[in-house]
Amino acid sequence: MNLPDVVSRDEWRVAREELLAKEKELTKARDELNTARRQLPMVEIESDYVFEGTAGEASLLDLFEGRRQLIIYHFMFDPNWDEGCSSCSSGADEVSEGLLEHLHSRDTTLAYVSRAPLTKLELFKQRKGWTFPWYSSYDSDFNYDFHVTLDESAAPIEYNYRTTSDHEKAGTSYYVEGEQPIERHGHSCFLRDGDSVFHTYSTYGRGAEMVGGSYYFLDLTALGRQEDWEKPEGRVNRKRPPDPDLST
Repeated sequence: MNLPDVVSRDEWRVAREELLAKEKELTKARDELNTARRQLPMVEIESDYVFEGTAGEASLLDLFEGRRQLIIYHFMFDPNWDEGCSSCSSGADEVSEGLLEHLHSRDTTLAYVSRAPLTKLELFKQRKGWTFPWYSSYDSDFNYDFHVTLDESAAPIEYNYRTTSDHEKAGTSYYVEGEQPIERHGHSCFLRDGDSVFHTYSTYGRGAEMVGGSYYFLDLTALGRQEDWEKPEGRVNRKRPPDPDLST
């Protein structure tokens, strides 16, 4: 295995201070990026989306649970599937009661939305032991409007703000290839002003990594995520694909 070089403590200290300077540059750049994100304009939601939850039918406003902000995770679960996406499940495994309570303390609700019928969501949720609110958008245009279900018969294909031709040019056609409808994941953020709901932000693909979780802990270690794209090469005997399925 290609492990890190072994050096003296003094040599390590010099190298660490050089890296610290780069880390602080990234921290400052991330703060500036977060400021720019908060300065984005917003769009009022005019569609009357109807979801199904454990308490029955719910509007998008209902999903806020009375709080000012709402974060929705678009969990990949096709109506024909018997269980949810394994990668989405890995992230969901890390959503604790503590995380939900901390978000609530800052007037923010986290909810999950999938296209599968509620009965399938509830069975899978019970099996996994999850406690976050999970809603079905089965009879709604919600998934299509937010470009996490790709189906040309319902809406023009777009994922992560790129069309099919854009993805072909960027070398990311894998996002839009396959038999339609195609399920994809992402996060969408909403702000409530009275009874008016506004869409403030959505991110897809690797943008979902910003919420942290196991990936960001692994990024601190010498072996990293242990995926086949990382450098330096040869750090691990078993390389994993760039797929955040941490169950194996």
